[in-house]
Amino acid sequence: MLQQIELSSVMIRKLLWVVVLLLSVFDVQSQSIDSLLLQETFCRKTDNPFIYKKKKHFWRAAGETAGLNIGLWAFDRYALNGHYARISWNTIKANFKNGFDWDNDHLSTNMFAHPYHGSLYFNAGRANGFNFWQSELFALGGSAMWEMFMESEYPSKNDIIATPIGGAALGEVFYRTSDLVLDDRASGGERFGREALSFLLSPMRGLTRILTGEAWEKKPSAGREFENPSYQLDVSLGTRLLTSHDNERLIKAGASARINLEYGDRYASSKKPYDYFSLLMELNVMKTQPILSRLEIIGNLLAKEVIDTKRCTLTLGLYQHFDFFDSDTIRTDYTPGVLEPCVVPYKLGTPASAGGGIMFRYQLPRFTLHVAGHANGILLGGILSDSYRYYHRNYNWGAGFSAKLNVKGSFPDDKLSFALNNQFYRLYSRNGYSDQDYFPHPSDPPADVVGDYSRGTFYHLEGQINYNVWRHLFLTARCDWFRRSTLYNRSVEISPSISANVFFLDSKQLSFQLMLTYRL
Repeated sequence: MLQQIELSSVMIRKLLWVVVLLLSVFDVQSQSIDSLLLQETFCRKTDNPFIYKKKKHFWRAAGETAGLNIGLWAFDRYALNGHYARISWNTIKANFKNGFDWDNDHLSTNMFAHPYHGSLYFNAGRANGFNFWQSELFALGGSAMWEMFMESEYPSKNDIIATPIGGAALGEVFYRTSDLVLDDRASGGERFGREALSFLLSPMRGLTRILTGEAWEKKPSAGREFENPSYQLDVSLGTRLLTSHDNERLIKAGASARINLEYGDRYASSKKPYDYFSLLMELNVMKTQPILSRLEIIGNLLAKEVIDTKRCTLTLGLYQHFDFFDSDTIRTDYTPGVLEPCVVPYKLGTPASAGGGIMFRYQLPRFTLHVAGHANGILLGGILSDSYRYYHRNYNWGAGFSAKLNVKGSFPDDKLSFALNNQFYRLYSRNGYSDQDYFPHPSDPPADVVGDYSRGTFYHLEGQINYNVWRHLFLTARCDWFRRSTLYNRSVEISPSISANVFFLDSKQLSFQLMLTYRL
């Protein structure tokens, strides 16, 4: 009799699951069935997309976007006392009357800080139930609000492009990585740690979870929006050695850190943006060098697997790219603000770039080869200038194209692996000076300047070898070669007695890294 009762109970639970699934398909809501479903989900401890599908909250997303702008303006105005934050109806009217100009902020400000700001707008939409493309509108709206209303400086052409487009790349990466650490089943110290880390990765998502109470509400499933995607995270720490980039023999050494994340299946078909992406971030602890020296994102917008055999896999797709390379001189006799061509080897940023890509895998029993190729159009980019100097800016705005080729191979159990990466960028900039005789200096008034009339090229070649020394620990050796070259087509005064019309300048730098890598 007891066996019959147990058997009946099992059958009833299975029937309930069938009913629930059928009702979910037809979007039928039932409180009693939801309760039973929650109990079953709690027992199994699995994610359930039927329960945690987010509803769209437009006004909350819009309020968070506007509130972010107001809060940041208040900080700039009253804490930093920034002149650009002294706004009034007159400055707003002037912004609308003048229209958009090219600004003269640091490369790191325009190519990273502003896109990061855009990622906050983007994730205000993402955290409130909107998809990738819909959230892009919040990034655009938030950027437009800031440019037109929240600064006394004229609105920026480059910001209205870089902030929302670059913000979408950064925002989706941070949103999906925050999803990896959330777990609504956890409690106590573990729950606090997960929520804190998620907040750091995606502040607007963390804020939304606090406002809605999700940050402390315990639920029977993890509540991850993207369930459990595959990922590989490499964290590297070690030393970096830089060699001279001119005719002198100069060497500088320091500490370096590197984060490399590959999220999702690069070969799977997908119609959802960023179901696959790669993130590379490189940090320096070295005098005169920027802390953030490199940031690269490649995220699929659309992908289709066209070949899938035992040995070969081939996927074609459309990908968004975000690239940022920064450096500074290693010379000790450098005088900031003085025109010294090629003292700084390279600077490059492409926050608005997309194009076609191919992913190929060839697999043998004891060896696996991965090849990725990309050809991209660059809507907006910036590259180092040898002549233009105004305030913080030493680069030209431009548009152009890029090409990338990546080859990776690994032997059994990843005991030994290698990687080769080849990147080429070409940016074209037109002369945006107010007149042909204008040579900007920090003391000059602001100018709406695109840059030198020039053709800038940036080339990067890197090689890497990994050797597995113990479990998840690898010894990593890397070598990078950077070359930035620019062909100028305008008259520039290099010194009081020397001027040139059409001329070519280039700079090179070698980098060596020896690191320990921990793989998750």
